[in-house]
Amino acid sequence: MATRELRKLCVFCGASTGTDPVYMASAKQLGECFVRENIGLVYGGGTVGLMGEVARTVQGGLGDEGVLGVLPEALAPREVSGTLIGRTHIVADMHTRKAMMAQHADGFIAMPGGFGTLEELMEVLTWQQLGFHTKPVALFNVNGFFDPLLAFFGHAVTEGFVRPHHSNVIVSADPGELIDKMRAFQREGGGPGLCTCVCRCGLCVVSVESCSGQHTRGTAR
Repeated sequence: MATRELRKLCVFCGASTGTDPVYMASAKQLGECFVRENIGLVYGGGTVGLMGEVARTVQGGLGDEGVLGVLPEALAPREVSGTLIGRTHIVADMHTRKAMMAQHADGFIAMPGGFGTLEELMEVLTWQQLGFHTKPVALFNVNGFFDPLLAFFGHAVTEGFVRPHHSNVIVSADPGELIDKMRAFQREGGGPGLCTCVCRCGLCVVSVESCSGQHTRGTAR
């Protein structure tokens, strides 16, 4: 079976450390796995919490070119302490941040985090469900953190709100196994991919084929 190339992976995770030291240790473990596999990091651009730990670890092994951060200007005071890590793009808003991270990544990994992490995860899962991309989406299930979310996915399937094949998220508590599963991931029926530009209306998610770069509010979907 052919495997997909993973040059850069986007990591969604908390700007906090969590209450259990296992979370920071696992962030470092994931970063070390990226270095061993020569996989670049795309992330939210912060320097604190889990996201800072992953980024510093990858930077230590792959240099500045191995880390691409995308940081909304308004969040800089709360998500940055000290020097920025790697190459950092300062953008206008959250929508631009998420769109840019998605465009540059070959797949997505969610680590423990809060509402922002959950929002980012659910958006790329929804885009995958709708066929806007065919990139793998994975949960680094440290300490069983995502078990309640996985139970919700199962409940949504049982109640008829999610199709079974849309809930098949890659899950592992081992970063090496997680990346192996992402390389082997195949999905049928995907669309042509994410838009290569960020729509000025702040709402559009369109395919490459239909993207003209001149969208208006009326084309949002």
